[in-house]
Amino acid sequence: MSDKPSNFLATIIEEDLASGKHDQIVTRFPPEPNGYLHIGHAKSICVNFGLAQQFGGECNLRFDDTNPEKEEQEYIDSIKADINWLGFHWKGREKYTSDYFDQLYDWAVHLINNGDAYVCHLNADEAREYRGTLTEPGKNSPYRDRSVEENLDLFTRMKNGEFAEGECVLRAKIDMASPNMNLRDPIIYRIRKKEHHQTGDKWCIYPSYDFAHGQSDALEGITHSICTLEFEDHRPLYDWFIDKLPVPAKPRQYEFARLNVNYTVTSKRKLKRLVDEGIVDGWDDPRMPTISGMRRRGITPRALRNFADMVGTSRAGGVVDLGMLEFAIREDLNENAPRAMAVLDPLKVVFTNLPDDHREVFTAPGHPNRDDLGERELPFTKEIYIDRSDFNEDNTLSRKKFKRLVLGEWVRLRNAYIIHADEVIKDDNGEIVEIRAKVIEGTVGADAPEGVRPRGVIHWVSASEGLPAEVRLYDRLFNHETPDRGGDDFLRHINPESLKVLTGCIVEPSLADAAPESSFQFEREGYFVVDRHETKAGQLVLNKTIGLKEVWARKV
Repeated sequence: MSDKPSNFLATIIEEDLASGKHDQIVTRFPPEPNGYLHIGHAKSICVNFGLAQQFGGECNLRFDDTNPEKEEQEYIDSIKADINWLGFHWKGREKYTSDYFDQLYDWAVHLINNGDAYVCHLNADEAREYRGTLTEPGKNSPYRDRSVEENLDLFTRMKNGEFAEGECVLRAKIDMASPNMNLRDPIIYRIRKKEHHQTGDKWCIYPSYDFAHGQSDALEGITHSICTLEFEDHRPLYDWFIDKLPVPAKPRQYEFARLNVNYTVTSKRKLKRLVDEGIVDGWDDPRMPTISGMRRRGITPRALRNFADMVGTSRAGGVVDLGMLEFAIREDLNENAPRAMAVLDPLKVVFTNLPDDHREVFTAPGHPNRDDLGERELPFTKEIYIDRSDFNEDNTLSRKKFKRLVLGEWVRLRNAYIIHADEVIKDDNGEIVEIRAKVIEGTVGADAPEGVRPRGVIHWVSASEGLPAEVRLYDRLFNHETPDRGGDDFLRHINPESLKVLTGCIVEPSLADAAPESSFQFEREGYFVVDRHETKAGQLVLNKTIGLKEVWARKV
């Protein structure tokens, strides 16, 4: 346990442990298995699992699987993988709200027997009318005063499948005049004649989230039920059920501000639309704010956890600038990503003063500040590739403005020779296809001889020993700060330049055995990751994680 609470939730937990209210804390992370987890869930995972770790407690994973219409095993598997990838582990086996369906049904019967629940036959439009508004109280349902016996019979028939979907529901009997809309006789059970991924066709009625959540917490002995602020108005209902039922424990709900990030959409419905309409290439497309998408983009678990710490946990809402996440990503990769060289737009350089079979090998550190990352070998041959943008024919360009190679001048190759550009070869369209140059002997690891003034340092890769690669340049998916606000269709704000695919790229041969999800810093290009799905033997696919510095502000 830390010496100092890290946020208001930690302060509450510390006080509860010190007072003896709890001997051990138990938290839970309760996702709905109806989509992939996104960056907001990552924050919640860090809060719930992190607090349990901080105070020597435990955290459950419980799937809130009360709506079989939208739930799939694929989502369950992805959620478990995401949590483990972030570095967290839940107590025991994963749990499901469906584990408690029998008990929840019995508790619904308990409410009916005590006169606290009734079967209501209002249709959706009628129920909406009877519910009232934020400024006007609701009206009691005409079915509210049914007898216990009639309600028990109707609820049994609901369970047995005698009614159609939407024909009736079970509602709690609380207060239709309450200023809190959640207490206006909320729905406890709905009819859904759908097979469930855990319970099969056993049930055709399913509990609501508000009814199932607190009781599941109580059954699991959750001490601190932590959720986001939009559930604050649900807390009185949470407590009402706990007080009305013979639950084995009395959990308490606490709320913190959800994570909102600009230039980002986190609505599962909208994310699913991006997938279903083919705007992105699946839930794990590297442009998606899903955890699996960020993973494929090359964002590390450490960077996401650091970002969650930077954002902090409080009750104050607001929107976090995406630049804060990008800062956390760069900080992490700058410290941990090995260095390499890659040429994304190759231009051949032929050294006329070297024999055709020339080959020598230079070494370079894997990282300038990390001896543990070792060294890498850089084969140097008669022909190399440099980036097309690193050469210009115009030798009148200012050295201050263009610090790369120009015709008739010198430049140093990173970890290798100083070279001199002598001649350019062009095709029939006037485009440069080759530079002819000379190496300056004795300049490897040495100062330039007198009279030789290299403009700068550029990266390169051997033409014969470099590895071909496909490189995918990813940028922000949306070009509007708040793409899903203001009534506009959020798809209007899709960034048309969010993906650019480069073929014919060349990377240094040290990447030959790079494992999927390995990250590298390519000099002057940014941070890249080996694609975890599409890289195969002889087919290297690299995704751009982020640039070396923020350039977005100059592009919009």
